Amino acid sequence: MGLTENLSPTFLSTGNHCLDFFFQVVPDTPTEDLIRRLQLAWAQDALITLKLIFNLRGVRGTGKSDKQGFYNSALWLHKAHPKTLVRNIGALADFGYLKDLPEILYRLLERPEVRKLAKQARGMKMFSRKRKANSRKFKRRPGLPRLQRLCIGITTIRIIGFSSIVFAELLKLDLAFLGSGEVRKISLAGKWCPTIDSSYDRSLLICEGIARRVFPRECEKEYEEIEEVHYAYRVRDRLQKQVLGPLHKALQLPEVYMSANEWNALPYNRVASVAMKTYQGLFTKHDRERFGEYLEQVKSGKAKIAAGALLPHEIIQSLNDGDGGKVAELQWERMVGDVAKKGKLKNCIAVCDVSGSMDGTPMEVCVALGLLVSELSEEPWKGKVITFSENPQLHLIKGETLLAKTEFIRRMEWGGSTDFQKVFDQILNVAVEGKLTEDQLIKRVFVFSDMEFDQASHDYASRRGGLENTWETDYEVIQRKFREKRYNRCRKLCFGTIGTRGRLQCLRFRVGWRL
Repeated sequence: MGLTENLSPTFLSTGNHCLDFFFQVVPDTPTEDLIRRLQLAWAQDALITLKLIFNLRGVRGTGKSDKQGFYNSALWLHKAHPKTLVRNIGALADFGYLKDLPEILYRLLERPEVRKLAKQARGMKMFSRKRKANSRKFKRRPGLPRLQRLCIGITTIRIIGFSSIVFAELLKLDLAFLGSGEVRKISLAGKWCPTIDSSYDRSLLICEGIARRVFPRECEKEYEEIEEVHYAYRVRDRLQKQVLGPLHKALQLPEVYMSANEWNALPYNRVASVAMKTYQGLFTKHDRERFGEYLEQVKSGKAKIAAGALLPHEIIQSLNDGDGGKVAELQWERMVGDVAKKGKLKNCIAVCDVSGSMDGTPMEVCVALGLLVSELSEEPWKGKVITFSENPQLHLIKGETLLAKTEFIRRMEWGGSTDFQKVFDQILNVAVEGKLTEDQLIKRVFVFSDMEFDQASHDYASRRGGLENTWETDYEVIQRKFREKRYNRCRKLCFGTIGTRGRLQCLRFRVGWRL
């Protein structure tokens, strides 16, 4: 047991270390806390923990999209269970991106916090000048990476070799597709493959390993007669000019057109979701008319816009960008449509905590998830949320635009806790008045808050005042009320703590609700 921020009793663990890791490790979790939970979970069940590590990286609805947490977990695997990492390295791209392969290696060689330090350095006025000087030093001392390689372990060398094989095999396959005109079958290996003299290449020498596998000595007679250094130079050059260059053009990457200043030829329907969010300001600046026409085509259904790799709150965070939220609006519609096709969350509703303690990212997450659940639900629940207060109310979200809807949720009333019995009373009243069938009734109630479960419940206040009450007794009353109206199926309360407070709402098993 421990104490909440308000000095009330709380659990420090669910009693299951794997469940603790799944629920407690979120973006911005301190590395020390992540590693501690990782060690405990691995000791309990290594296979489940390995799956949870990959779940951290999962994008496009396959996991948490917690890139930093995943990288830290992979580095721990390299240190604690290197053979496990080597044997599962090929699965990385299935959950994230092919770029994860060189990124993990880069952090292994350059130290785990290299990206954090680089980000901090970019804020310094002299960083640009120093970076250029360091870049020249790298070019003057090409042997430095080779010396570094001699100092690394056999596991890292194996991962570098395996990563080279993965890229080489995919690139050869993509070249075959390109030659046969089957462009749609080309993978993203060309996009994520490290380029010659990039930071990855200077540290890992990975481009040479890839080039040697794409163009082995036996593939050209002339290679058999030249020295090793000349062979390495030629295949590296061929990799860039004959493989990566053509594949970049075939993939129609926006960076190719942007760097060539060919804005009028940029195919916006081929721009990935994250790139669209990142570059929309540049598109408007350099190609306002064409970009505007593209957005109108998306709005009318004549074109599509990507949204698969973005999280809901990442979309609404860009509503105040210079385009007036047009891109965010269209990406939101695409995301809702994609999730709706999966047929899930059709009979759900959200309780949204928009109190002052939810300022910043927690507020954005709460608003985005609450709105998403409301738009995925079917009538009569569609477009509705419940307030987080002592007297919770069912609200129909008002507003014609995404920005207006999010602002409506932010302005809803809130309290220091909520009465879960009254939440379910609101649901039951709608069901009785509308004569809903069992299948039309709410199946799950999602509570999005930064509070602990017992603290969030109104019965917590009752207990503090000396009146004994628990969620279990609340749940029994709720079930009895529903049975009296001939609704017999069990309702679930799904409580999601937004933030990294490090405390849990319950033990592993608690009737009627889920973490």
